Amino acid sequence: METHKEKILVVDDEASIRRILETRLSMIGYDVVTAADGEEALETFRVSEPDLVVLDVMMPKLDGYGVCQELRKESDIPIIMLTALGDVADRITGLELGADDYVVKPFSPKELEARIRSVLRRVDKNGAPGIPSSGVIHVSSIKIDTNKRQVYKGDERIRLTGMEFSLLELLVSRSGEPFSRSEILQEVWGYTPERHVDTRVVDVHISRLRAKLEDDPSNPELILTARGTGYLFQRILEAGED
Repeated sequence: METHKEKILVVDDEASIRRILETRLSMIGYDVVTAADGEEALETFRVSEPDLVVLDVMMPKLDGYGVCQELRKESDIPIIMLTALGDVADRITGLELGADDYVVKPFSPKELEARIRSVLRRVDKNGAPGIPSSGVIHVSSIKIDTNKRQVYKGDERIRLTGMEFSLLELLVSRSGEPFSRSEILQEVWGYTPERHVDTRVVDVHISRLRAKLEDDPSNPELILTARGTGYLFQRILEAGED
């Protein structure tokens, strides 16, 4: 019986990068489909239904930002952006549009492979310590179901990406206690402390969560800033607590 292979869509207008990544990722057990521009990327995505997209920013016809925006209208699929060296604005823009992570060009294929594994592992991961056995948490008008990895605000289901949900689940697992940005990077993205990573990855994801969950994102009541530390989720009172 064949095991399910996770499928990755690699989108880059450079044929050499597509070829290298297709070869490397296939060798370590992924199915790989490729696209050479943004329009082809959207067509291939809809036909092949991949599990993750590796997406270059600078491309003809429709750039990586445009592709990311279109994908986010219809899917929560994990997206890793490939951005130019030193172009911090590229990275932040990609994250704000809904990308889960980024790798800076020129990159080593091993680094990208590690990011892919980490993002897919977080998206599939179930349960965190500190979550009730039912897996369901109610706070204010928000219902978080950690078993189904779904969030509701009132009766409306709020669409979160896998990484957004993993971040929310982490914060809720120790509600009332602050997490530093480096702790969050390690727990959610799998970045080790000695590896220098732009902590704005965390800030942008927090902003995205607030925009989706808070009544007034500019004055948050659920996901709070811990001055000088990082972020925390408001303390969730157990039944019987005042």
